[in-house]
Amino acid sequence: MRPVGTDEVAGRASGRTAVEAIGLGRRHRRRWALRDCTFRLPAGRICALVGPGGAGKSTLLSLVSGLTRPSEGAVRIGGEGPAGAAVRARTAHVAQGKPLYPRLTVAETLRMGRALNPGRWNGACAERIVREGRLPLDARAGTLSGGQRARLGLALAFARSPELLLLDEPLAGLDPIARYRFTALLLAQAAEHGTTVVLSSDLLAELDGVCDYLLVLGGGRVRLAGEVDDVIGAHALVMGAHRDGALPPAIAAHTVVETQTSGRHFTTVVRRKGTVAAGPWETADPSLEELLLAYLRAPDAPALIAPSAEPVPARWRRRPGNNPGIPGMPRNGPPGPAGSTGGWSGWSGWNSPPGGAAGTRHDHHSGKGAAA
Repeated sequence: MRPVGTDEVAGRASGRTAVEAIGLGRRHRRRWALRDCTFRLPAGRICALVGPGGAGKSTLLSLVSGLTRPSEGAVRIGGEGPAGAAVRARTAHVAQGKPLYPRLTVAETLRMGRALNPGRWNGACAERIVREGRLPLDARAGTLSGGQRARLGLALAFARSPELLLLDEPLAGLDPIARYRFTALLLAQAAEHGTTVVLSSDLLAELDGVCDYLLVLGGGRVRLAGEVDDVIGAHALVMGAHRDGALPPAIAAHTVVETQTSGRHFTTVVRRKGTVAAGPWETADPSLEELLLAYLRAPDAPALIAPSAEPVPARWRRRPGNNPGIPGMPRNGPPGPAGSTGGWSGWSGWNSPPGGAAGTRHDHHSGKGAAA
């Protein structure tokens, strides 16, 4: 499992919300890049933002950072709008391609960061990240390798002491060693400062052991959201033989996300409806990559929003323990009283969100090996 810092543990225990969206949408002329996007991201998480090309990942990050305005719905950062000066000061956004001024040297880039962020600049943090990466201070940003530019971009971001860090495809174009070093640096810095991170990436295998929260987009909408452990525990990977091209009834009784066949053998990912019955097949927890691939290959599979990712009505806030989706309830904690789902009357001025998935299991899934 990835290392967890003291600040991050405190952030989780407090039940604070980092990002919350209700009915969020962004329209480009006649096409919706994002539509009816509703979710909650608790503070202190490293969240994987996943989806096929055109799913709305970059659009969502731009809306959360306040760079663009929504066409419908709303998004809140720590309970405030993203466009406010105070929220902007607490948010860092590293856009796709790691944009830097190519003619500035590393030292000049750091001086620029200090000048643009008075009162929040942590020069010692930036210098340590640059020094540990052996970046020449006199080298121009345009001459750096992809991994070096990624490290310099992360140095600028963490030196701003952000509470929320948004990373758009930071691993794209990096070689395996550079990706390893980048994720190791990200894990260490996030754990040290308790930073909430949203990391958009198409490199699914690299996310396992790095991210502990999940947000999957498809067709501009949220298709999967929640704790990685909880989401994986709600599914099963089943492998066996089939007859006449049909799944065994005991397997088909669960919600089938995706099935692949090879000859007379099948491999299917199902969302559990209780325990998967024993039979002439093998059952296991899917890996994070297997689960994500199943949902990406099956765009019509029903969405799953885990309780921890459901926005919390205003009248339920500051009342920990009402149900698993209420801030303050420990992760994988016991369910609340039957029927205690809260109400939406407290969402003044917000669009009514869709209901969460019912009957979701919350089995614990053991963590994978950390990247660092």
